[in-house]
Amino acid sequence: MSQMKLEAKGLDLFFGAKHVLKKVSIRIPDKQVTALIGPSGCGKSTLLRCFNRMHDLNPMAKLKGDVLFEGQDIHLSKAAELRQKVGMVFQKPNPFPQSIFDNVAYGLRLSQKLTKSELEYKVKAALSQAHLIDELPDLKASAMELSGGQQQRLCIARAVAVSPSVLLMDEPCSALDPISTRKVEELVLQLKSDYCVVIVTHNMQQAKRVSDLTAFMYMGELIEFSETRQLFDKASHELTRNYLEGSFG
Repeated sequence: MSQMKLEAKGLDLFFGAKHVLKKVSIRIPDKQVTALIGPSGCGKSTLLRCFNRMHDLNPMAKLKGDVLFEGQDIHLSKAAELRQKVGMVFQKPNPFPQSIFDNVAYGLRLSQKLTKSELEYKVKAALSQAHLIDELPDLKASAMELSGGQQQRLCIARAVAVSPSVLLMDEPCSALDPISTRKVEELVLQLKSDYCVVIVTHNMQQAKRVSDLTAFMYMGELIEFSETRQLFDKASHELTRNYLEGSFG
């Protein structure tokens, strides 16, 4: 089995008195796509955010249990250092109101001392990896002028520019049209050769198309986790089968 990049062990998360994640244990391997599915409010996005300490931003959050990155407790390093290694792409594209070039260069300038030519090379390499470079005649143009799908791929380029090990994606296609969605899905399939990718999706067909492994969550609990084909064809838990058949959600 490939190396486990991320792991949660007996993870409980509270927001004040609200018990949001309940004894979640999951092992996520490197260089595969893992999908988190389940009805709205089941905890899938909350679990995703635990992997790069986004819950730190909520003063009401209280975490119990262990979250590991490459076998190490994620709380032993600074959050900013962790987030360079565990990048995140959000539900809605969130480019900075700057040039396309400066969007991708932002994290590189913060984390590395590069010459002008090195910076330019890394920015173009990230845009190329996001299959965006050929669509952009002018990298000095404002990122805000791009289409929604292009903006989302720009955000992916911004995330991969700093060479993370993990890419967390929180419903990255929910705000996109079908053509842009297909481009992002194709990109996800290619990114797994270099990254551990974890994607939250409300679209079960998308999970089937892009993921190697799928976890089904319900009311803060991890109900079932297996290879995607097995989960969709032969789910072992009745709750999973009911969800996949559209009985609720």
